[in-house]
Amino acid sequence: MVEAANSADTERRARIIAEARGWIGTPYLHRASLKGQGCDCLGLVRGIWRALYGAEPDTLPAYAPDWAEATGEERLAGAGRRHLVPVAIEHMRPGDVLLFRWRAHLPAKHAAILTEAAGPDGPGRMVHAHDGAAVAEVHLAPWWRRRLAYAFAFPAAEDPPGEGGRRP
Repeated sequence: MVEAANSADTERRARIIAEARGWIGTPYLHRASLKGQGCDCLGLVRGIWRALYGAEPDTLPAYAPDWAEATGEERLAGAGRRHLVPVAIEHMRPGDVLLFRWRAHLPAKHAAILTEAAGPDGPGRMVHAHDGAAVAEVHLAPWWRRRLAYAFAFPAAEDPPGEGGRRP
């Protein structure tokens, strides 16, 4: 039984990474979420959600590029807690969603997908979208690690609907 669960988790994570890499080259477009057409960092995560589960769990509210600075609310982390499974940063694994703060006193407002864990061969890698560039896979360099605030796993497909990291 445990082997089957581990196998399903490994397969789900491989699918997440493959889907994230499939978005590489998609131009940055604020609030968009269309593979090959345009997306922002949240749009990338939303697109992966749709590939895994179908419909998105929430209607996306309007947000300006400076929403975190303007509101001071941890809206992105709150959505992560509602729909994903919180993971301790020291236990994050490839396929997890990472959230970053631009500055220590601001809410997390950037998302990425971890594609390779850090190890003796390198710092790890992630796929993300950011303003002024297409979706890319980059090293999870020290600059990014210093800004890492949260990690979340996508829920298992067999999790029941509901709050707290469950599939809608």
